[in-house]
Amino acid sequence: MGIVLLGKSRDELQGVAESLGQPRFRGDQIAQWVYRRNARTIMDMSNLPVSLRTALDETAEIGRSSVASKVDSEDGTIKLLLELRDGQRIECVLLPYEDRVSVCISTQVGCPASCAFCATGLGGFCRNLDAGEILDQVLTLQQFIERRISHVVYMGMGEPLLNYANVLRSIELLTGEVGISSRHITVSTVGIIPQILELAKLKLPITLAISLHAVDDEQRKRLIPISARYRISDLVSACREYVNTTRRKVTIEYMLLSGVNDRESDALRLASLLKGMMVNVNLIPYNGVEGLDFRRPSNVRIKAFRSVLERGGISVTQRLERGHSIDAACGQLRKRIGKNSKTA
Repeated sequence: MGIVLLGKSRDELQGVAESLGQPRFRGDQIAQWVYRRNARTIMDMSNLPVSLRTALDETAEIGRSSVASKVDSEDGTIKLLLELRDGQRIECVLLPYEDRVSVCISTQVGCPASCAFCATGLGGFCRNLDAGEILDQVLTLQQFIERRISHVVYMGMGEPLLNYANVLRSIELLTGEVGISSRHITVSTVGIIPQILELAKLKLPITLAISLHAVDDEQRKRLIPISARYRISDLVSACREYVNTTRRKVTIEYMLLSGVNDRESDALRLASLLKGMMVNVNLIPYNGVEGLDFRRPSNVRIKAFRSVLERGGISVTQRLERGHSIDAACGQLRKRIGKNSKTA
């Protein structure tokens, strides 16, 4: 396998050009083709000399995935199953809204968090994605919409903070090369405390989202086995430190599961845990997964849970649900056609 261009910085691409006897500005042109003009092959780079394109084609590749499956929803949501260069498959989702175009991207093949309610965890964990494979999802989704992608959410397959270095590098390239604002980037984690504290030190103007989903440690351990490493009280303390260091509001993701974590007592305890923190709670009514027993609460139950939080002074939003008809929750498409997909 030759040099993979996608995932390299502009300086590194300038170095590639120099290694082929070309001036450094050719690296700037390569970066434009890779990150702004969505080239899929080196021969697409029409303003490079034929001799350079030929030399690059012999020693390098852009590193793009192929689309293994595409499904469309009536609401405009598009879900892709991408096949990577080694045959592994991952999911990403395009979510167009009136005021923005958002994408949800993966950071790992499979996921080690093994959340009990998630389809991704059923397939186990294979490997981390590199920065180029993370970026490729955004570039590939952009091909399916004329409007420009404006928001990126690291909330697909995988736990982003267990792939910390590659996620950070991909954010640098998204902001510096693709041109997406840091303030429009969200990184969602189940709560890997050491990396949360490291991320705080960087003071990036991104949004940190914590997938909490429970208010006591035993219940959270059942729902998110990896969370057994960290107590909820310690996670909330880390979030407070993150807020105090970055002056950025944290989002608390709370998946509402009927009869599991949607009681009034759960809402009261959640409000108490978060009291005084610069925080927003995003309620997520469960999107069912075939083969799992969890169910979505009734609208009455959802409204009652929200009301308790709001009375407790907590800012609350409820996720605008998209893509039900295409199994848009992460891992479902890969699971459905997984007979043809590598998992290890």
